[in-house]
Amino acid sequence: MTDFEHIYDQYFKALKSIHQFKGNCKINVWLCQIAKNTYFSYLDKQKRFTTHDTTETASENCIEESLLIKEEAFRIHQALHGLEEPYKEVFTLRVFGELSFAQISQIFGKTESWSRVTFHRAKRRVQDRLKEE
Repeated sequence: MTDFEHIYDQYFKALKSIHQFKGNCKINVWLCQIAKNTYFSYLDKQKRFTTHDTTETASENCIEESLLIKEEAFRIHQALHGLEEPYKEVFTLRVFGELSFAQISQIFGKTESWSRVTFHRAKRRVQDRLKEE
């Protein structure tokens, strides 16, 4: 059974038990919540059935993955280094500083929309530079 079929099956089950709907929220919210919970339960069950590598192989994979992540982070920093302001600073504040768009807009004395647009332009420029490599 595919993920979609599983969710569809759960929607059907929810509709069969519509009499249990208490009306505390909209019905579409109730159905989506059922589907979401069912899907997460399904994913948890799938995790139990996956085979795990030996600890030696798993630890080797972790090392390789962490090296790849570090290399990718370095590539991003290189691409970011070549960006002009304010793109470089907005991207850095958002990604590495984990600031909200509202906080970024306060720092620059601009609107929140400005910080969103500037970040997305910066992100696009970083992605373009990464593709060029």
